[in-house]
Amino acid sequence: MKHNAEGRIQNLRLMDSLNASGQTAPGMVGWLISGMSLQHQQESSANITNIQLDYGGIRMSFHKEWFSANILLEFDIDLRLPFNNKIIKTHACMNLAVEFWLEKDEFGRRHLVIGNCSVEPSSIYTTVLTEDISPKMKHFLRNFRGNLAKVIPHLVESQVCPLIGEILRQLDVKLLKSLMEQASAHERNQL
Repeated sequence: MKHNAEGRIQNLRLMDSLNASGQTAPGMVGWLISGMSLQHQQESSANITNIQLDYGGIRMSFHKEWFSANILLEFDIDLRLPFNNKIIKTHACMNLAVEFWLEKDEFGRRHLVIGNCSVEPSSIYTTVLTEDISPKMKHFLRNFRGNLAKVIPHLVESQVCPLIGEILRQLDVKLLKSLMEQASAHERNQL
């Protein structure tokens, strides 16, 4: 089963989320953006590119058949505003923590249950990659980065976490159980 992870993450609606949350930039630039006509608002965009979704390891709790996966999500945001034809590139990076466990059904078969998936708030980091930025735009970008840090957790948790769940559900339950048994046997031999 193909999940098209990159395509689904690229389709996150950052501008819509920023607008819906009321997170507009204060000051003159914020006033300009909020006062733009619909045509100008449609000319502005925030496109997600260069997506990296990296597995950071799985921790196991042997007694409860519980797992926790750390996943690093990184992407660039190409920001284009109607009053500035230049594309401003920013980079966002964050850690996701995903819990899952094995559960027995009424027939004694084990299946994987996906639990909590969340962005660790302290792990969100955004930086501006474009170097040639006018002083007027620096204030706007500082506010934009702050607003991204407020919007990204909900957006990722509502859009990316279900994708992570789909991917994790493809794990072989027998393999997970075997790994747990091997680790448990190794732990007993260490005692």
